[in-house]
Amino acid sequence: MNSVISFIIVLGLLIFVHEAGHFIVAKLCGVKVLKFSLGFGPKVWGRQLGETEYLLSAFPLGGYVKMTGEKPDEKIPAEDQGRSFANKPIWQRFLIVGAGPLSNLLFTALLFFLIFAVSGIPEPDPEASTQIGTVTADSPAAEGGLKSGDIILSINDLETREWVDVSELIRAGNGKPVQIKILRDDKVLHFEIQPKMDAVKDIFGEKVEERYILGITRSAEVIFVKSSLGRALQAGIEQTWTYIYLTVMGIIKIFQQVVPASELGGPILIAQLAGKQMEAGWINLLYFMGLISVNLGIINLFPVPVLDGGHLFFFTVEALRGKPMSRQTQEKLQQFGLFLLISLMLFVFYNDLNRIFFQG
Repeated sequence: MNSVISFIIVLGLLIFVHEAGHFIVAKLCGVKVLKFSLGFGPKVWGRQLGETEYLLSAFPLGGYVKMTGEKPDEKIPAEDQGRSFANKPIWQRFLIVGAGPLSNLLFTALLFFLIFAVSGIPEPDPEASTQIGTVTADSPAAEGGLKSGDIILSINDLETREWVDVSELIRAGNGKPVQIKILRDDKVLHFEIQPKMDAVKDIFGEKVEERYILGITRSAEVIFVKSSLGRALQAGIEQTWTYIYLTVMGIIKIFQQVVPASELGGPILIAQLAGKQMEAGWINLLYFMGLISVNLGIINLFPVPVLDGGHLFFFTVEALRGKPMSRQTQEKLQQFGLFLLISLMLFVFYNDLNRIFFQG
């Protein structure tokens, strides 16, 4: 049940933010908006307010804003010619379409700003600065007796104050056995461990370098430090930029076959993860929502017809040529884009079901 509730909260809010971006900018540009729908397909609920009908539709995996003059062959009443999307300058059409993905990115920055303003900015816990977080199985550290939670006091009789001291002192040993003093359950213990040469990999699993390691990582313990609103805003923007960078690089790594395509997930995976994050606490769920919001914004900017990025591509070509592509060309490209989108949806559904039934 948690998965269903959290899925509705996360996806529903992010779809609303996305479509609201299109809606608000369309209104600001003087375009007549006929419908604002959360979801696709048959109408479940609707209400007419002014010239716009607001809808909840049957299939919740998206939404749309229907504007006058949006379709090339649409017949527009004379009184609405000036409020037609098609008759607006390219720069206004570009803004209207781009406002959806941009709204998701701005929403993420605002979300993190509010989190950091209320709960504080997460920083590494100084009391756990040299605490071991994980010990890799079959590593020198595991074989030597080190455990998660151990606090490293010194290496080769040199005091360790920060995790960088741990890394540098192991590296400085040039593969020789290191003498490690640790604190465990209020007891000071001594170990001699032989490092081994191994590949160090980045977050995407790519080899960065080879160096002597013990097979330990630092503790992920953090504390939340209260700060000014200005610092909270800066941290929110920085966190959003980190998510944007990781999302873009993750997509690039999939195309480079560094990250396997089997890692892609669809609605089922999102629901499962959202449920787990909700169980872990609202802060975790909000972080997860920020990540999904960035993904939604970035993916919608892909130059694939039927996505916002595809329309932006058409407008760019129109601006360069001085006239739009032929209707026939646009329709063929949109059909191809729809084929790609449906293929991707089927693939991620396959991945989701494969995880459930064959990977536990």
